[in-house]
Amino acid sequence: MKIAVGLSGGVDSSVAALLLKEQGHEVIALFMQNWHDTTGTLFGDCPWKDDRAIAELVAKKIGIPFHFVDLSDEYRKKVVDYMFEEYKMGRTPNPDVLCNREIKFDAFLKIALSFGVDYVATGHYCRKESFKDNSGKLIHRILAGADPNKDQSYFLCQLNQDQLSKAIFPIGELLKPQVREIAQRASLPSALKRDSQGICFVGKIDLPLFLQQKLEPKDGDVVEIYQEWYNSNDNYRLCVPGFDLVNEDNLCSMAKPYSYSSESGKIIGQHNGAHFYTIGQRRGLNIGGHKESLFIISTDITENVIYVGEGQSHPGLSRKALFIDSSEVHWIREDLAMKAGETRDFEVRIRYRQPLQSGKLFMKKEGLYIVFDQPQRGITPGQFAAWYSQGEMIGSGVILR
Repeated sequence: MKIAVGLSGGVDSSVAALLLKEQGHEVIALFMQNWHDTTGTLFGDCPWKDDRAIAELVAKKIGIPFHFVDLSDEYRKKVVDYMFEEYKMGRTPNPDVLCNREIKFDAFLKIALSFGVDYVATGHYCRKESFKDNSGKLIHRILAGADPNKDQSYFLCQLNQDQLSKAIFPIGELLKPQVREIAQRASLPSALKRDSQGICFVGKIDLPLFLQQKLEPKDGDVVEIYQEWYNSNDNYRLCVPGFDLVNEDNLCSMAKPYSYSSESGKIIGQHNGAHFYTIGQRRGLNIGGHKESLFIISTDITENVIYVGEGQSHPGLSRKALFIDSSEVHWIREDLAMKAGETRDFEVRIRYRQPLQSGKLFMKKEGLYIVFDQPQRGITPGQFAAWYSQGEMIGSGVILR
């Protein structure tokens, strides 16, 4: 087979290319330049020119052709502009998920196919399996990676069957130390290269500074919410451990975020724009006088107010349910899609590296409700919830509330 590898200059994609070459495939390397603006990026983080140089050396070492593709325009339009718009509306996007859906397995895939390849391979720590259903149709499955500490299936939660039909994940069965060992044994130039951090292809950033390219700073109040407020809040009583879902009329209330006002607590400081902050964040407030760290529990973009609570166990950080609008529900396994009125048990994660959480999915005409067995910390609008069954990722959706 002829396979194009998205060679980033990192050790994971390098080993993916090496393994495919050793298996006897015709392999070509494609390096993507997706971002070159350093505004808001931290010095020395993920310089693409260095990455390209390493990728070229890896390709030469393995003995495969190397090609350079510039997808920066597509990346700006489909990922970065999306980020700005989401933050502007008070939501927290996941650009890595969008990068895989819109860039690596869309724009990049199309370019790779123009080289006459059969498949595109990446260095993701996940696995793919395929089978034919009773009608003979080929169905593709995304399975968690063998390394529980590096499983990256979550980042692929928006892929569809067409995209998966062209995807290969050569290192999904390996542990990270094994990948490093293979790279060192083959003397690959990327063998000791540190893993990249931050936003896909952008790197580690100063988020407020990065967002100020399009979002203006705006002074507002920081309001602290105390435990007493929750004692008389009906929604909170629905979210405490031990609450038993008696009927489905409670779904909307359980998935409704807590609603605060400036009168709900005490003004303790100022911020420079509610759209620069996200639920669960504890850095960047610069407010002292507390025994424990302050965490953001809610943001109000309209009134430009940030609400905070003291300590990781603050009740405002946790809820037991979330809601995904029907237009945002995505089924990787379309053959397993739920119909309105159906209820199923799944394991769910709402962020990368989070251990899977047991929960029940309720499909309604208006959308999907997910009710967890235990309250979840930091349910954040704009992020993706992904649901799994026996290690297979079945679907995902953007959290509305």
